[in-house]
Amino acid sequence: MKNVLTTIILLLAPILGQSNLEKGMGFYLDRANGSSGMKAQAMPINSAITFFEKAQSESEEEAMLALLKSYYYKGKFVASGKEDKKTIFQKGKDLGELAIKNYPKSAALRYWYLANLGSWSEVYGILTAAKEGVSDIMKEQAEAIIKLDPNYWNGGGHFMLGAVHFKSPYIPFLLSWPDNDDAVSFLTIAYETGKPTFTQTVYLAKSLYKDKQKSKAIQILTDLIQKPLSADEPVEDFEQQSLAKELLNEWK
Repeated sequence: MKNVLTTIILLLAPILGQSNLEKGMGFYLDRANGSSGMKAQAMPINSAITFFEKAQSESEEEAMLALLKSYYYKGKFVASGKEDKKTIFQKGKDLGELAIKNYPKSAALRYWYLANLGSWSEVYGILTAAKEGVSDIMKEQAEAIIKLDPNYWNGGGHFMLGAVHFKSPYIPFLLSWPDNDDAVSFLTIAYETGKPTFTQTVYLAKSLYKDKQKSKAIQILTDLIQKPLSADEPVEDFEQQSLAKELLNEWK
């Protein structure tokens, strides 16, 4: 029994002296452990969220950012069923609104607020999103990200701005600014900033296809499905490669 206790203490020693934020980050970085395709195991991200929630009293800004990333990941790749997703993305939406109020100069908090808000609008539906003015909010926040840090998350502000132009419906007198030409322009800037992400590539391809640039759209998706999944975001990348394959089957 004594030997067992000694072994447990030795295994736990590396994390005993860590802060809640550090403990949570360890689980977050291990979030893809045990995943299959685009379905991740609940334990790593749930553990990360538990520690990040505790860390808010110690390091609020960093903990809020970590939580926004974790809620997004859990909602996308762990939650099963629409109601579970609604609950998680509502948490992300509420926390994001508080985070950008408390830390208005953080491009990172705005970006991950939008990641959760966009996912929230998808699961709650077009009518609810319209009542909340989601498209206008996303446009305003994306423009703010560009002003604060145009390079954050590989041109994330331009990506969000391009995505909202692409996805938002054009409604005369109500929502007259969405424009696919602008979507192509902003998504291209994001694609050419830093290292293009799998998500940026898929969105750019969809906007190019809508712009009748079919050959170019097919080519960048063909290149994408041949790339290896990244070590940092294998679940996220698998989702986008799967979507790219579906789109190619439709377009060819």
